[in-house]
Amino acid sequence: MRTTGAVDCMCYCWLLLQLLSQPAAAKQVLRYRLAEEGPPDVRVGNVAADLGIVAGSGEVTFTLESGSDYFKIDNITGDLSTNERRIDREKLQQCQMIFDENECFIDFEVSVIGPAQSWVDLFEGKVIILDINDNTPSFPSPVLTLSVEENRPIGTLYLLPTATDRDFGRNGIERYELIQDGAESSVRRLGSASADVHAAKRRFDDAQSRSSVFELQVADTTDGEKQPQLIIKGALDREQRDSYELTLRVRDGGDPPRSSQAILRVMITDVNDNSPRFEKSVYEADLPENSSPGAPILQLKAVDADVGVNGQIEYVFGAATESVRRLLRLDESTGWLSVLHRIDREEVSQLRFTVMARDRGQPPKTDKATMIINIKDENDNVPNIDIRKIGRIFLRDGVANVAEDVVVDTPIALVQVSDRDKGPNGVVTCTVVGDVPFQLKPASEIEGDMNKKKYFLHTSAPLDYEAVQEYNVVIVAVDSGSPSLSSNNSLIVKVGDMNDNPPIFTKSTVEVSFPENNAPGERVATVVALDADSGKNAEISYSLDSSVNGIFSIDPDSGDIRVNTILDREQTERYEFKVIAKDKGVPVLQGSATVVVLVADKNDNEPKFMQDVFTFYVKENLQPNSPVGMVTVMDADKGQNAEMSLYIEEEEDIFSIENNTGTIFSTVAFDREQKTTYSFRVKAVDGGDPPRSATATVSLFVMDENDNPPTVTFPINSSYTLLPPSSNIRTVVRTVIATDTDTGVNADLSYSIIGGNPFKLFEIDPATGVISLVSKLEQKHFGLHRLVVQVNDSGVPSQSTTTLVHVYVNETLSNSTIVDAQIAKSLGTPLNADIAGDPNYDLGKQRLSIAIGVVSGIMTVILIILVVVMARYCRPKNKNGYEAGKKDHEDFFTPQQHDKSKKPKKDKNKKKSKQPLYSSIVTVEASKPNGQRYDGVNEKLSDSPGMGRYRSVNGGPGSPDLARHYKSSSPLPTVQLHPQSPTAGKKHQAVQDLPPANTFVGTGDNISIGSDHCSEYSSQTINKYNKQTLGPCLT
Repeated sequence: MRTTGAVDCMCYCWLLLQLLSQPAAAKQVLRYRLAEEGPPDVRVGNVAADLGIVAGSGEVTFTLESGSDYFKIDNITGDLSTNERRIDREKLQQCQMIFDENECFIDFEVSVIGPAQSWVDLFEGKVIILDINDNTPSFPSPVLTLSVEENRPIGTLYLLPTATDRDFGRNGIERYELIQDGAESSVRRLGSASADVHAAKRRFDDAQSRSSVFELQVADTTDGEKQPQLIIKGALDREQRDSYELTLRVRDGGDPPRSSQAILRVMITDVNDNSPRFEKSVYEADLPENSSPGAPILQLKAVDADVGVNGQIEYVFGAATESVRRLLRLDESTGWLSVLHRIDREEVSQLRFTVMARDRGQPPKTDKATMIINIKDENDNVPNIDIRKIGRIFLRDGVANVAEDVVVDTPIALVQVSDRDKGPNGVVTCTVVGDVPFQLKPASEIEGDMNKKKYFLHTSAPLDYEAVQEYNVVIVAVDSGSPSLSSNNSLIVKVGDMNDNPPIFTKSTVEVSFPENNAPGERVATVVALDADSGKNAEISYSLDSSVNGIFSIDPDSGDIRVNTILDREQTERYEFKVIAKDKGVPVLQGSATVVVLVADKNDNEPKFMQDVFTFYVKENLQPNSPVGMVTVMDADKGQNAEMSLYIEEEEDIFSIENNTGTIFSTVAFDREQKTTYSFRVKAVDGGDPPRSATATVSLFVMDENDNPPTVTFPINSSYTLLPPSSNIRTVVRTVIATDTDTGVNADLSYSIIGGNPFKLFEIDPATGVISLVSKLEQKHFGLHRLVVQVNDSGVPSQSTTTLVHVYVNETLSNSTIVDAQIAKSLGTPLNADIAGDPNYDLGKQRLSIAIGVVSGIMTVILIILVVVMARYCRPKNKNGYEAGKKDHEDFFTPQQHDKSKKPKKDKNKKKSKQPLYSSIVTVEASKPNGQRYDGVNEKLSDSPGMGRYRSVNGGPGSPDLARHYKSSSPLPTVQLHPQSPTAGKKHQAVQDLPPANTFVGTGDNISIGSDHCSEYSSQTINKYNKQTLGPCLT
């Protein structure tokens, strides 16, 4: 208490000195900054800290004398904060006309009161209110209207209404943007004016719209405001567009920025500045000739964008000839052009002139257009046909002489066709009438006048004097008018005789079949040719072309063809050559025919296999009637001589062959483990007369498949090995031995522990199957360990077998019955359950802890009692009292009985002698009643119990298949092992593969015996099973 009072006294003295050193009047020493629109209880500052006053004890207090409308102060700490009233800078009366954020503030006064108000000091302060972007700039109206006269010069400027923003500074208006026709225009920045330019000079610091008519610029006024201005950038024409609707947008500079927009409607006022305008600068029309007077042709039409008198139009002829004014009439009011007199196209084919349209304004304005009137033809003229000579063909009086040997398509006359009409009426089509070997072709590929065409009269087929001596060629010309008009003219063609008929064979192709192995000189065939001419022109001589190479020959007079050599079909099956027949006329004419000699086959070749020995490789377990190979045999003969039958020559009759493909099938499934190779012969017999045959040897090799799982030969599931707790790390515990009847990679085995090793005590070599101890054995590891070992081969898919390896960790094996009971229980326990060490170890530790606690409590109570008794007993009854070093009475302390049940502790520091890795391991196997071992795979364990015998690890009995049934030699119920049965029909599945699920079926609980807890375990075992005494425990 004294110390606290002294400290307070020193504080008061120091504060009093501070206050006395200040002037008596209040000073504006407090200055804070605060953003507007903040929530309540926002801390502004700490007055005590800023004044250098130590606060918090309650002796010095603070009171807000003014400014409490917006602020509050903590009386003890001096923290100045906002109250519930919201601060809006734009609504503060003192900030209405202030545009400097440092000058908008709220005044307050705070008093500092000493203990018991022994002294009071008053301080003034200012809270500067900082502006935030909480107001959106806006225009005076959502729709702004501006009137602009048309034809105003480019660059004319119009001021636009400005927007207002209650914020200022960077939160105030920053830019204006003009959006043209609903699309936001691109923006370019204009550089600001230099500092030495007059303040009234405009500087463009904002956007300009890149528009063809208007653009926006923003000027800075002398008072710092931004003035939007609309500038005319393009020509304005009311007749083209009388209004524009734009969007004017304003943005402030806040973060994020706020913006608003208004519609800017620009109205264009009219000026009389338009002339009449024809719809077309050129009018063109078709007028049928001989049209009746008054027939309308077309209506001229002009428009004037002006109104009233300036928009009234009249039509008159402009530059027009007298014939135009005589033939046509133009209505001044309607603009209709019509026929005044009939027009003949043959006299006038086209009328071309100009017309004018003028308004009634002062002065009048005019426009002109060109008129083109095409006189449409009427079909009133027939075609004209003129036939003249051409080249060396003589033509007179309508008769032409043509030799019969002229080539086809020879022109023999010139035909000219003309028509006075025009268009379709003057388009003439010419044709030759009748079945004559002549046709018309244009004389030139270049198209000329459609009313005048020239044609050549050509021969369209050979002329034959022997068939027709004279032709009457009629040519008809028809125009395309409606109705059409036609005319015709004729020409007589006389044919002159020539020697023009070559010999012709009765058959153009002669095909004959001729057998092979013939005699030289035999006749093959006879050919005959005819000639339509007579005399020497009809005499024929035969010959062969040079391609026969002397194999065949022909009689020149009779046409008999003979063979000069012996033909072999296997070498050449077909011969083809030409026979030529020549006449003896001048010039010599000839004809030819094709002779095809097909050599007929004879059975003169025996079948031939592609190989003398065929070798095939097939996988075992192939389904019966599956293909195992294919032989290829050929016969050079043809037809029935090449039709072959295939046969298998073997003793076992297990193969068959398909006659059409040569595919060999097996009638049985192969098993490589039974037989690896097969050899037999295949015979081929053709269908000739007499038949021919050949044979080939087939060797079939059966390839191995992974269809046999590994077989564990050692150890058997019911055996176990004894492992002393003192065994060193890397001690070999057990070796798993397995075999596989497959070969190659299918017989490469690997070993792995897949279960029963929760303490990671054991490790198995994947290649050798040697199980080694890899961790130090502890007390909790005493008892039976069941290792689930899986043996996999390397086949695809892999086959596997699961076996059990039992390891009993203990010093000795004095009672094998208990171990046999645990083995029997292990065989009935699912593989996914771990059997490793003493299951009661942790429970025993818990019990020991409880026992120690109870004993400690009892000993404490006894000690207290003894102290009380000793205090009473040692109370001095005479002056002598208790003497140091004097022997106490025998009944002073109660003698303690020695607990004989406790075992003496072993010397942990005693060194163990080094022993060989295998010296301390004993393997126990089930035995027959007479002591014999179970070596046979199919043997069963006897039902009568028997003691297991010892054997060395180096040896190994034949491990029976896990699929067999076993009976335990222990007095417990019989335990049987049932592997998972393989799927029917799937030979490749491993019979011994035991999945981690509940593979073993049997009875019994988990049994694990520790050397230090044999009494408890024996009791548990008797209660769980047969309630029989199992004999002395193992030590």
